[in-house]
Amino acid sequence: MIVSTKKTRRQTGVNSLETGLVVARVLAEAGMLETLKSISARAGMHPAKTHRYLVSLIRAGFAEQDPGNGRYRLGPLALHLGLGALRGLDVTRLGSEAVVQLRAETDETALLAVWGSRGPVIVRWEESSRPIATNAHAGWIMPLVTSATGRLFAAYLPAAVTKPLLSEEFARLPQARAGFPALLKQIRARGLSRADGELVRRVAGVAAPVFGIDKEIVAVLALVGNQGSIDITWNGPMAKAVRQAADALSTRLGFMGEKE
Repeated sequence: MIVSTKKTRRQTGVNSLETGLVVARVLAEAGMLETLKSISARAGMHPAKTHRYLVSLIRAGFAEQDPGNGRYRLGPLALHLGLGALRGLDVTRLGSEAVVQLRAETDETALLAVWGSRGPVIVRWEESSRPIATNAHAGWIMPLVTSATGRLFAAYLPAAVTKPLLSEEFARLPQARAGFPALLKQIRARGLSRADGELVRRVAGVAAPVFGIDKEIVAVLALVGNQGSIDITWNGPMAKAVRQAADALSTRLGFMGEKE
């Protein structure tokens, strides 16, 4: 018989296992063959101690050593474990959870958008307690040129993917073409995008990209509100909140390291 008891203290773990996982994480974040010296430095351990954990990881299949140069990388079992975790991930489901939390934390309207056949499409929309002057909703397709969300996809997706849609939008907004490449460069440098009435009058927003394990953009999280009410300054609380939420979601989706 299994007896359930309420625990009032932090559960006891296995310290040696946790230490070994630190070494495994260093290998995962490196993404390439690493020397013992480099692994030890990044794990904050003495090389002799690091070596013992590497030996155990190799025996278990979580690491392997190149016979030619003696460097280390993740092993086949670690890759199998990672693929198993990824099969259980769903960007829309996890992103929707992030939207609900973001809206609760900020009391601003929050949204999640993914790339569809006709551009960015809103797949989750959570309204704030304050109505905003827009009829946007789940299923709404966002433009690339005038929306904070669309600009992020334009900044991070391959040009071949966005070129047809951008050509259509520039045909309607020729004045936006000249400065658009510089705008995208600024967006990539900041890791954020914002719009201030360009898409919908009196509505502003700030957005952040979400990346997957392949280091490519998979979604966008955004906060929107009425101009003069929502703070969309680059270092303001809304920008920080949406960036933190997007970074956390990226991590849940397996992203590590630099964006492509």
